[in-house]
Amino acid sequence: MAKAIELNLAQRALRRKARGRVQQTTASNHVYKLIELTGTSTISVEDAVHTAIARAGATVKNLRWFQITETRGDIADNKVAHWQVTLKVGFTVEG
Repeated sequence: MAKAIELNLAQRALRRKARGRVQQTTASNHVYKLIELTGTSTISVEDAVHTAIARAGATVKNLRWFQITETRGDIADNKVAHWQVTLKVGFTVEG
């Protein structure tokens, strides 16, 4: 009898834990859309990234992450004139 009660309590605990896991997982699942942007700056690579994200953020909601895919620049008079940084930017799709 004691073993049956222990087993029943253990099964209840597992069910409660599983329900909690399902609720947590469901709440944190997202769908992302990717866009590709190229930001430019005369100052730095970092400033080019900030420029691209700030401009996109003015019209696209829920920006979440970015990945730099390419860095290049423009040279004038043997100096870097412009930094050009291409990014993939992910945002959550509302639904």
